[in-house]
Amino acid sequence: MSIFICPVCGEKLDISGKSYICPHRHTFDMAKSGYVNLLPTNNSGSIHGDNKLMLRARREFLEKGYYKPLLDAVCRTTVKYAENGYVFLDAGCGEGYYTTAVKANFDKSEIAVDMYGIDISKDAVDMAAKRKSGVSFAAASVFHIPVMAESCDILLTMFAPYCGKEYSRVLKKDGIMIMAIPSKNHLWELKCQIYDTPYKNEVKPYDLDRFEFIGSEKVTFDMKIPENSDILSLFSMTPYYYKTGKTEQQRLSCLNYLETQADFELLTYKKTAKD
Repeated sequence: MSIFICPVCGEKLDISGKSYICPHRHTFDMAKSGYVNLLPTNNSGSIHGDNKLMLRARREFLEKGYYKPLLDAVCRTTVKYAENGYVFLDAGCGEGYYTTAVKANFDKSEIAVDMYGIDISKDAVDMAAKRKSGVSFAAASVFHIPVMAESCDILLTMFAPYCGKEYSRVLKKDGIMIMAIPSKNHLWELKCQIYDTPYKNEVKPYDLDRFEFIGSEKVTFDMKIPENSDILSLFSMTPYYYKTGKTEQQRLSCLNYLETQADFELLTYKKTAKD
């Protein structure tokens, strides 16, 4: 069984061998790693999302455990709302670090959950699928999720672009959305190394259309980063990487040690509106 739908006609996709096929015979073959490309044909040839270099840097940084307190909080929260038979979607799953850990935590807790992950970067979902975690991955945009309406019990979004209309569409009645956001002091010391006049992050009000705010968990911890390569990997994971010039970026090139605070909020919502 699959919750994926055809990006051409919107009909349900069924798995046949190593392909996804809809009733109109539109066919989407799985890549060797196991993911399927469900980006619309007119966009699938374009460059989307993070490139391989950035994905590898992020994977190496995360696999060293720097963000483990956040990962642990995500695992606790997702298990809290999951039940056997639930369908779980990671919208904007990246290279699958959080998705895979959540799936492993469900397995450890003996909770049978059908898990899916989507990301606009084909390189990202290829890396995610290679983890062989039992999660079904697809290349797709969070703004056009190729998933059946009201098919998901839980949706996770880890720093991905927000599309409330699509998230509400794919969630079942009273479905749960779990969202991670950076809080105001996130990476403050890193910013001080980059900018002449650093600024705190703006945390927007929690109210969202189509959703009822249930609660939040503050996840704050200090990181000691003893290698320049890890400092640069962390920097490349942030929006600051795209917003700074060469002068600011070069300030980190000789930095071999950094202590900085990670400051997150894990927000939980319940779907309230039906589109």
